[in-house]
Amino acid sequence: MSTRIIIFAKAPVAGLAKTRLAAALSAEGAARLARYMLTSTIDACLTANIGPVELCMSPAPDAPEWADVALPPTLIFSSQGGGDLGKRMACAAYRALSGNTRVEHKTPQQQVLLVGTDCPQLSPELLRHAAHRLTSLDALLHPTWDGGYALLGLRHFNHQLFTNMPWSTPTVAALTQARLTQLGWRYTLAEKLHDIDEPADLFWLTSAWRRALTR
Repeated sequence: MSTRIIIFAKAPVAGLAKTRLAAALSAEGAARLARYMLTSTIDACLTANIGPVELCMSPAPDAPEWADVALPPTLIFSSQGGGDLGKRMACAAYRALSGNTRVEHKTPQQQVLLVGTDCPQLSPELLRHAAHRLTSLDALLHPTWDGGYALLGLRHFNHQLFTNMPWSTPTVAALTQARLTQLGWRYTLAEKLHDIDEPADLFWLTSAWRRALTR
């Protein structure tokens, strides 16, 4: 079964990406870190070699903010479109899974991993393991310590996982889990991961990501 990885990313430019880190790093420093995190995440997803990798971009791929960002040509490029994060994620997930109607005894032809760019633990090994575990489930969730999640794996689409979700709050992972339970889906909570959103999160940077701040 093919596993499509969809990376949600903002253009790594000052004032747009990782703005909450600007207080500690300056807007330029936050953008520099965002660029390295983007590159690192893309590399991990391509190295995992489990299926196509799509970069779902904000603003759209042809926007000038992306002009000086070197991106591998093997990526599939798409636009996040408008609306809140839930609507944008739902559109991308539906596009990837629209053929996977949840019917008994029908085997989906593709599963999807939805990820961001700010999890330092998002390695090729973790992605391969998530894809393997997902083959016997309907969904897999890697929550983060701040209450969100760093990876959502799906074999079927349902808009309830994305609609009216209080994004960027400590309740996102718990609400997602509750909705998966309400849907009657088979799912698992994988290990908690760290993401880099606030200045205090900089403690969890890998050594390579720390070096990016001094370049």
